[in-house]
Amino acid sequence: MTTTQPGACPPDHICERQPALRMMSMPADLNPAGDVFGGWIMSMVDIAGGIAARRRTRSRVVTVAVNSFVFKQPVSVGDLVSFYADVVAVGRTSLTVDVEVFIERDPRHPMELKVTEAKLTYVALDEAGNKQAIPPNWNE
Repeated sequence: MTTTQPGACPPDHICERQPALRMMSMPADLNPAGDVFGGWIMSMVDIAGGIAARRRTRSRVVTVAVNSFVFKQPVSVGDLVSFYADVVAVGRTSLTVDVEVFIERDPRHPMELKVTEAKLTYVALDEAGNKQAIPPNWNE
C-alpha cells in the first residue's frame, strides 16, 4: 500500500504530476458489495491511457491490448479518483501506456492511496481508420 501526505513529497512524486483524468466516484458507480465497480475503473483507465496516447501520437488511437491490470485496493463512493498516464514505449504504429490510479478519501486529511495499476497498448490511426506511423516526439 503506497500512501503520500500532500505537500511532503519529492518533486518527481505523484503529487507533482498532473493527472490525465480526475473523477469523483458516485453512487451509480457501485457494485452490489458497495465498492466502486471494477468495470468503471477499467473504463476510466482506458480513457486516461487514450488521452496520453492521443497527445503523443497527435492522431486518433484505439486500444488493442490490456497487457496488465491490477486492483490493489477498493474504491468507495465519494473518493476523488486520479488517473496518471505515462507513455513508456513507442513503436512504429503502436505505443504502450502505464496508468496508475490513486484516490483521496478524506478531504479533511487528504492522503493519496494507490488503488490500481495497468499497462495498455494503443495503435495510431489515420482518418480512414488505417494504422499510421507515430511521428517523432519533438520534446525529446
